[in-house]
This record gives sequence, structure tokens and C-alpha cells, in this order.
Amino acid sequence: MTPEGVMTLGRGAMEITLMVAGPLLLVVLVIGLLVSIFQAATQINEATLSFIPKLVGVFVTLVIAGPWMLTTMVDYMRLVFTSIPTMAN
Repeated sequence: MTPEGVMTLGRGAMEITLMVAGPLLLVVLVIGLLVSIFQAATQINEATLSFIPKLVGVFVTLVIAGPWMLTTMVDYMRLVFTSIPTMAN
């Protein structure tokens, strides 16, 4: 396998990782920001207050975007596994 092939494979893996993790991270970021603004406005300094909203947000995001995430990962793995014979040359 050539160094270019390794870099292409690694780049593809990084792109898929960012695409799959992006929606979850974005939801957690937005919910954390909203809870922080709420805590600052009401002067409630409870560290565990943001845990449940983030958990619910991640669950809802997985329910909505889960099939797309799974399809994306399966398609990439299928591409990797089918290209193994060509990588050996």
C-alpha cells in the first residue's frame, strides 16, 4: 500500500468521524450554552442541572439522525472492506 493510499484512507476516516459526531456535538454545545445562559440569568449554580437536558438532547438526536449515521458508517466500512484487494497491490 502506498503512502498516498494510507493518507486517503485516513482522511476518509477522519471525514466520516466528523460527519457522524458533528450532530451530537452540536446539540450538546447548543444545549450547554442555553443552560449556561439560564443559570447565569437566574443565578442558579448547580453543576448537575445541564446533565439531563444534554442527555435528552443526545437521545433525541440519535433517534432522528441515528439511521443516517449508521448508514454513513456502514457505507464507509463497505468501501474500506471492498477496497482491501486493491490495497494489497
